Amino acid sequence: MSGDPEPAEGARWATFDCYGTLVDWDSGIRAVLGRLLGAGQEAELLRRYHELEPALQRARPTARYRDVMAEVLVELAKEAGTRLDPGEEQALGSSLPSWPVFPEVRGELARARGRGWRLVILSNTDRDLLDASIEAIGVEFDGAIVASEIGSYKPAHGHWKAFYERTGADPRRHVHVAQSHFHDIAPAQQLGITTIWVNRLHERAEPAAARELPDLRNLADVLDELVSDL
Repeated sequence: MSGDPEPAEGARWATFDCYGTLVDWDSGIRAVLGRLLGAGQEAELLRRYHELEPALQRARPTARYRDVMAEVLVELAKEAGTRLDPGEEQALGSSLPSWPVFPEVRGELARARGRGWRLVILSNTDRDLLDASIEAIGVEFDGAIVASEIGSYKPAHGHWKAFYERTGADPRRHVHVAQSHFHDIAPAQQLGITTIWVNRLHERAEPAAARELPDLRNLADVLDELVSDL
C-alpha cells in the first residue's frame, strides 16, 4: 500500500526518504543530464542541480515534483547554452520510474518488516512517481506521504507533521532513515526524532545522527538496537 499510513498502537515505525536512500537518485538524474546537456559534464551538472532544486522547492512548495524537475532542467540547459527539443523538459520525470533500486534495499526492508516494523516513505515527489518506485522496490509499505499532496518539501517539517497527525505514532518508537543530511537528518534532529544517516556519499555533517551506515545493510539490526520490541 502506498496511501495514508494507518494508526497502530504500540507500533515501531521506520520512515524513509526514497530517492538517494532506497533508489539511486544520483545515477538516474546523472544519466539524463549527460544525455541532454553534455556527456562528460555530469558531475558539474549534478552539483548545480543540487543547488537549483532546493531553491525552487522553497520558492514553490505547492509545485508538483515533476514540474520542479522540469524547471530545473530548463534552467540547466539555459546555463549550458543548450536548447531542449519540445517535450524534453519532462525527461527527468519520465525517466524516474526506471531509476535503479540499491541492491541491498529489498532484503533489508523485508527483514525489518518481518520483525514488526511499520514502514512509511516521506518523499519530495508525486504520488504516481513514488508508486512506480515502490513497485520496483518490491516490498510492501504501510503508507507514504508525498510533497505534492501536502504542499511542503523537506527540509521543511511538513512531512513529519503529517506523519504524526495520520499515525499517532509514539516519537519514542519512531526512527527516520535517510541519505540526505540536508533534506532529512538535520530537520528530523531538530524535531527530536531518532535518525539513521545512510551516508552513501561519505560526507561529513552535523548534527550527528543516532547511527551512521554506509548503506542499508544491517538496517534491521540497527533499528532493533534503537527501539526494542515490546
